[in-house]
Amino acid sequence: MLETVESRIAVSTWSLHKTLGVTFPHDLDSDGVGPREESYGPGSARLIDLPALVKSHWIERLEVCSFHLPSRDAGYLAEFRDALASAGVALQTMLIEAGDLSNPVTAGRDGKWISGWVETAIALGAEHARIIAGKQKPSREALDLAADGLTAIADRYSEAPIRLFTENWFDLLATPELVNGLLDRTEGKVGLNGDFGNWSGPGKYDDLASIFSRAELCHAKAGFTDGVLDADDYGQCIHAAESAGYTGPYTLIFDAQAPDEWAGIAIERAFLLDRLAEAGTGLGPTPAASVHPTGSAPAR
Repeated sequence: MLETVESRIAVSTWSLHKTLGVTFPHDLDSDGVGPREESYGPGSARLIDLPALVKSHWIERLEVCSFHLPSRDAGYLAEFRDALASAGVALQTMLIEAGDLSNPVTAGRDGKWISGWVETAIALGAEHARIIAGKQKPSREALDLAADGLTAIADRYSEAPIRLFTENWFDLLATPELVNGLLDRTEGKVGLNGDFGNWSGPGKYDDLASIFSRAELCHAKAGFTDGVLDADDYGQCIHAAESAGYTGPYTLIFDAQAPDEWAGIAIERAFLLDRLAEAGTGLGPTPAASVHPTGSAPAR
């Protein structure tokens, strides 16, 4: 339950590519974890270290990209779940980062593959799992396949302690009309993770406002230029979400070259907390002393 402004802040492992360094690329013909690749260098922390690291930066909610998980063995999943519990960090979402339910050639295979990752999310105790609706151009056939695929997966796990989401992402869901139309067809079985960074153009803020009335999660990505946050854009995105009645968590998404990852996350966090406090939209008071814009660790 989100009880304070600060409890509305989460972070994704997407924002910590360099910290983790390694990825485990997906093979959709296999349920196995791909070979370890130093996609961003050797890294300075393992995934299992992140719950404690995230908590030391005043964040208590974590999203994990599926390609960051080094193992799907029951023993590792239990170990990671214990690390989350020990740190007091909730696994908000498993982000299932592959699959195309809108492709007639791969929809059947990918639906089964995605379902396997939903089961992994459940084993980890994730509150949610985010599924890519599809990557095809928005034809009638592609939208039908996506709606049917999402609904089938949601029905399969309707009794499980997890909620499924999709996102305003790729060509298939490139406009509010497409997003809302697909969500309508899933009849509430699939929720919306709204993403600030996936849309652009002069109508961006109106478009975001038109979907955030039904969003339950948010990827709050800010733009940075030479290490400086684009405050105007970020502020307007937050305003669009809040004005639409959004009350869920904001997951910090950072992937700029500068500043470094933890500094960028801290800047986004401080900006969000300030805007939410100014608007009086938090679910409870946030003592001024507990806001740490530099992201420094709390005193022990």
